Amino acid sequence: MATKKKTEDIIAEDRIAEEIIEEAVAEVEAKETETAEAEVKERRSFSPLADEGVRGDGTAKWYVVHTYSGYENKVKNSIDRMVEYRGMQDRIIEVVIPTEDRIEIKDGVKKVKTRKLFPGYVVIKMIVDNETWYLVRNTEGVTGFVGHGSDPIPLTKEEIVRMGIEKMKIDLDIEVGDTIRIIGGVFEGQLGIVEAVNPEKQIVKVKISMFGRDTPAEIEFSQVSRLR
Repeated sequence: MATKKKTEDIIAEDRIAEEIIEEAVAEVEAKETETAEAEVKERRSFSPLADEGVRGDGTAKWYVVHTYSGYENKVKNSIDRMVEYRGMQDRIIEVVIPTEDRIEIKDGVKKVKTRKLFPGYVVIKMIVDNETWYLVRNTEGVTGFVGHGSDPIPLTKEEIVRMGIEKMKIDLDIEVGDTIRIIGGVFEGQLGIVEAVNPEKQIVKVKISMFGRDTPAEIEFSQVSRLR
């Protein structure tokens, strides 16, 4: 009898142990399921395109991305690295921080300084799809696209040219010997005499008088105006 009772006790203990293990396994599985669902929910919150459908039309366009102040270069470098690592150069084509050069003269010394035209913004030429949107949107320092959430608004042709991101072909009616006024860039406001015109490169070579000396310079077509 004692042996039979001992055997029954062992069986009962084994059943209790099995129930405890089953409960533990069920609890772990429930937590794993909950974690997986949370991850899916988080991914969808970051990438609403997955549920709403791709907003882009499959063509590369220029989009504006807002960044934290001072993070422009870091954002550009991070995106460039990720694009190269993932082999996405055909969808994220170019990342640009619009800048301009300015001449500063202090104590008779001329210095050229580069400044950001639009602090807190980076401009990206890209094809918008789930993966490219997610990559850019979740880059450290990026706060969002200019647009409506998952529907970034591309720049117009006029905005692209005005920001100096891409150049439009310009037919400039000037010839060697003409006097021109420089209306943009580091020599803005100066007058110059045309020495050569290069329509292919959209550049005019001019002679500028500065500090009593003639200074040669190459100026873009978009930055000159002929004096009539």
